[in-house]
Amino acid sequence: MAVNNQTMVTEFTLQGFSEKPSLQLALFCILFFLYIMALAGNTLIVVAVSLDSGLHSPMYIFLANLAILDIGCTTTVLPKLLENLADKKCISYAGCMTQLYFLTWFMGSELLLFTAMAYDRYVAICHPLHYTTKMSRRVCLLLVGGVWAISAINSSVHTGLMIQLTFCGPNQIKHFLCEIPTLLLLSCTSTYLNYIMVVIADIYFGVINFILTMVSYGFIICSILKIHTTEGKKKAFSTCSSHLIVVTMYYTTVIYTYILPGSGSSKDNGKVGAVLYTTISPMLNPLIYTLRNKDFKTALKKIFPFIV
Repeated sequence: MAVNNQTMVTEFTLQGFSEKPSLQLALFCILFFLYIMALAGNTLIVVAVSLDSGLHSPMYIFLANLAILDIGCTTTVLPKLLENLADKKCISYAGCMTQLYFLTWFMGSELLLFTAMAYDRYVAICHPLHYTTKMSRRVCLLLVGGVWAISAINSSVHTGLMIQLTFCGPNQIKHFLCEIPTLLLLSCTSTYLNYIMVVIADIYFGVINFILTMVSYGFIICSILKIHTTEGKKKAFSTCSSHLIVVTMYYTTVIYTYILPGSGSSKDNGKVGAVLYTTISPMLNPLIYTLRNKDFKTALKKIFPFIV
């Protein structure tokens, strides 16, 4: 009842990709398949890291957390999108705020986790003799806890500010999900504070973490180039190449969606970008890590001999 007292809008209408039934059916089938693949692949990673003691190092603990974030991110968006493609094209006010909270939480956590993973690879390659000290289990757990906690606080602030706004119509969200920019456009009251917090969050989660990640990889590349043997360089690079691919793919999607200058097709670009970071990335991440990692493939063979 408290929510209804703060807003005249009780539900929002979500704009889909197309009104053509045949295209909607094709999109439903494709997205459903990608969702199942993302769930299966990431669940496999979490189970393997949990059950195999050989994968209890910081690198794999971070990877398991990335898999959990991918499951959370895609589950926050895809079931509702599939429902909208099948029939209903609306979402309740409470449902929209809930989706906004979890999506902001998981996406922010993923950016912070990439920075923590880059630091882990930096220590492993640039300071291998001090790795067990600088990346002890305690340090690893503190980093993981910080990733989840900081992003949860950020998401709580944004969602709390959003709940304070009044939505009195129109109620059509020109997207297939509830996110901060599209919702702010529908508010009947001042969104000045919301935009200030969005800028601060973008600078911290996007710019600062991107710089820290790139600095870590700058040191990593310099260390790899100093290795005299070709085999040594390949071995060193193989330990961080998967993470670098995932980071590049994710940041490219974010930049494409939120940073490129607006154009006539920017709304469609936003939808495509959202599909990439909520569906394609979670589906590809397990493949990138498992196909390029010998330790992980060995663990999978021990735990699931019938599927590997």
